[in-house]
This record gives sequence, C-alpha cells and structure tokens, in this order.
Amino acid sequence: MANSYWVEPDIKFVKQLMGLGGETLKKCFQCATCSVVCPISPDEKPFPRKEMIAAQWGLKDKLVGNMDVWLCHQCNDCSSYCPRGARPGDVLNAVRSYSIQQYAWPSWLARIVPDARLWWLLLAIPVAIFLVLLGGTGYLKIPAGEIEFAKFFPTLLVDIIFVPLATVWLPLVFGIGIYRFMNDIHKNALAEGKAKRKDLNIPDFLKSVVCILPTILRHSKFSQCSTNKDRYLAHILVLFSFIGLFVVTNFFFVALYILHEPGPYSLANPVKILANVSAIALFIGVLLMISNRLKDKGSNVGKGSYFDWSLIVLVLGLVVTGGLSELTRLAHLPAVAYPMYFTHLVFVFCLFAYLPYSKLAHLVYRTLAMAYSRYAEREPCE
Repeated sequence: MANSYWVEPDIKFVKQLMGLGGETLKKCFQCATCSVVCPISPDEKPFPRKEMIAAQWGLKDKLVGNMDVWLCHQCNDCSSYCPRGARPGDVLNAVRSYSIQQYAWPSWLARIVPDARLWWLLLAIPVAIFLVLLGGTGYLKIPAGEIEFAKFFPTLLVDIIFVPLATVWLPLVFGIGIYRFMNDIHKNALAEGKAKRKDLNIPDFLKSVVCILPTILRHSKFSQCSTNKDRYLAHILVLFSFIGLFVVTNFFFVALYILHEPGPYSLANPVKILANVSAIALFIGVLLMISNRLKDKGSNVGKGSYFDWSLIVLVLGLVVTGGLSELTRLAHLPAVAYPMYFTHLVFVFCLFAYLPYSKLAHLVYRTLAMAYSRYAEREPCE
C-alpha cells in the first residue's frame, strides 16, 4: 500500500504566488508536457510538473526549499508548449520570488522590496541618507570650478556608506539566507529521495560549487533553450559586465587607499577602458533583455512580473546615470553632472542594499542549488 500524504492546502500561499506573477497556475491540468519539453530538467524526478501540482494545492513545504525550483532557468520552453497557457516558467519564477522573501533577513525589508506600491520608499531611503550627510557636512551645493565629483560628494562619505554595505550588510544578510536555504534544500532532498547522503559535507559541497562554475560562466543552460535562445546573449553580457565593473571598483579602491592615486583617470587608462566597455556591454545587455521580454510570444510568455522589471529598470537606471555622469563631466556641464552623479549613487545604493531581496539574489541561490544538485549526483559535472 502506498504511503499516505495528508494534504493541507494553503490558500493564502496560492494567492501570494498568483500575486507574484503565477496567476496562471490554476490552468494546469497535469498533462506533463512541461517536463517533457524542458531541455534542462533531470531525468529522475523532472520538473516542473510536480511543482505545478504543489503550487495548485498550496503545498508550501514542497516548494520552498525545493532545489528544482532553482534549477529552472525560466527558458519558458515549457510555457511556450503548454496547451493550457499555464506558464509553468512564470509560476516557478513566482515561487523563487516568494522563497527569496522567506530566506532574506530582516523579513520586513524582504516584504517591502517586491511590493510594487512601495518603490518610491526604496528610492527615498538613500535620497534621505545622502541629503542628511551632504547637508550636515556642508557639501549640499554645486561646487565651482572644474568638475570633480569628490568636491560634491566626498570620497570619504561614499566609502562610509558603501563599504559597510558591501563588506558587512551583504555578507550578513546573504549569510543568514544561505544558512536557511541550505538546511531547507538538504532536508527537502532527503525527504524527496533526491539525495543519498544524510549529512551535508562542506568540503565536498565546495568541490561541487567549483565544478559548476564553468556552467554558470558559459551560461550553458541558457544555450539549451529552444524558444528563448536570444536570452543567452543578453544574460552573458550582463554577467560579464558586472564582473568587469566589480574588478574596476576594487582596482580604484586599491589605487585610492594603497597607491594613493585619486581620480579622475584618463579615458586611455586601461582600467577606465574596462569600466567603459563593461558599462556599454551592460547597457546593451539590459536593452536586449527588455526587447526580449516585450516580444510577442503569445499568452504573455516571459513578459515578467514587477519582481523582474524592478531589477531591469534599476540596472538600466544605474548604467544610464553612470554614463551620463561621465559624459556631462567631460562636456563641462556642472549643473547636470552633479545631480546626475547623485542620482547614480542612489541607484548604486539600491543595487547593493536591496540585492538580497531582489531577483539578482538568484545568482547566489541558483548557484547553490546547482552545486547541491551536482553534490547529490543528480547532474554530472561538465
């Protein structure tokens, strides 16, 4: 006799998923087309059919902490071939959005970031902080003479704000989230028969992380998509743009505090070239993402929810204000350059401060899920 399972539908959870972009989940009638056509679903216990069942019944314990939810790259092959327009790819994206809220700390901020009604508050927080700091130190004015952003927003103030964000806030919030996430996916994998080892061996798991890095850097999973192959170029441009800008930021930090060489730097400087090339690539990548989402694929497949678009708009604002800050500085337009730089820092603050609660957090959680899948020997190492 088969083991019984006591089903207690969580109607509130179902409504939350529908509000996060999974409004079509009730259309699924379990034909399994989605699991059949998915090019990256494992052969054993494939997704997303079983996740669609759990979503319809509000079985939160079957979804939050389920590594398969994160193995999905939202190729939307499943949604394109779905005969009922249930859009499984969007439903799983909604589950990921909900999961990020559950793992992130503090919980009140995790609820605010994905709330479309409170976008203004997220922008108002850094604006208020910057105005108080600049006003209190006497820098809240347009400086005379040659344009130097450090004369308007001192480097020391920038570092007082952003260094703690990068070195304390992000590691703390992600550390708490990762601890919760890893415990959950290991517990879920054992319960679902996806893992054989009862204990999570950290050294072996770290080997799995190293193992899947080439897959992530090459975006191999995206290249397997059929209906959404054009997502590959956009995502690879954005990924390597952020890597390039990360390298540039760290170099400038070393140059300022160790080599004692403050900017601005010549446009011919190799690091400045890397910065500008990365920014241009990021701009192109974001435009391609927007274009891809706006294409008419039928049934609103892959259009995205507020959770998706809020990150896209944030990154677009980040790169546009950064580029215009540089161009208006070179054009000697202080009345435009300084406010533009201020706006750029607002976007940078939002990117760092809200990263653990935004869709960008999937870089961390998906990486861990892919590594655990390899650790559990569900997928081979490339």
